[in-house]
Amino acid sequence: MQEFISIYNNNKDTIEKFVLETFRNNAQCIVNDTDTLRQFFHILQSLELIYVSDENFIQTSANIFKHRKVAAAKGRNRNYLALQMQEKETDYFISAPYMSSATGESCITLMVKDDNQYFFFDFNLSKLLARFGLVERHPTFNYVTKAFYLGIGLSLMFFSIMSIGYAFYDYILQLRNPAEYTLESVFKPIIALTMGLAIFDLAKTILEREVVYKDYSDKKDEARLLSKFLTAIIVALSIEALMVVFKFALHDPTQMLSALYLIIGIAVIIVSLAYFTSVSSQKERGSK
Repeated sequence: MQEFISIYNNNKDTIEKFVLETFRNNAQCIVNDTDTLRQFFHILQSLELIYVSDENFIQTSANIFKHRKVAAAKGRNRNYLALQMQEKETDYFISAPYMSSATGESCITLMVKDDNQYFFFDFNLSKLLARFGLVERHPTFNYVTKAFYLGIGLSLMFFSIMSIGYAFYDYILQLRNPAEYTLESVFKPIIALTMGLAIFDLAKTILEREVVYKDYSDKKDEARLLSKFLTAIIVALSIEALMVVFKFALHDPTQMLSALYLIIGIAVIIVSLAYFTSVSSQKERGSK
């Protein structure tokens, strides 16, 4: 939603001019009649809700959607919304973007005064931006994309749980065979748990940002997600490197050079992550 609001604010004048011009050209449809008001749904595809109030902003009509009406909305006080309106032209007011309680979607509202009543028109913000080509929004593509991310996210969660389950399963097997219980018996479950946690966190983030909330993500959040995921990977690799050092030191010291290469590789990843985090932080501060 934040990205939509940012895009809207950058193109606010153009969008408001289009909306106002459209309503002025179709002023004959602004009457307290459901069938007539519904003509606006065919004129403006981003329009999602219409209702009417009296001069005291008490709603006198049902919530009028494109294919249905909700009579329970009658009698609601819309004064709180009217107070947030900014007058753009005589008898025409527009709100800032907000979350609609009727649809659960981000929207803006146009309020039109006509005699002693007010007409409210709610526009779906994402559809309105798509109308101007400011965001890409295709319902079928969005559905397929969300279904794909849902499948991948649930699959990652499944394998993260399997990794965590394997950690406990392997450790219990080692406990049941004291003769085979070594330092490696402790390190291996820790590595599996760390990887399981990293994968689960990645899956949770994918589901939250691509399925549950929105399709458009904040680039700064992407940087934080990458840093968080790489940190978990570095921890797992560091434990693995420590385990390899102990193993070679005890059983085959001639292979210590291989362990050194692994440690150097981990050090390079740490330095790279530190540089990436530093650059991301500088860009974030520069954008404020």
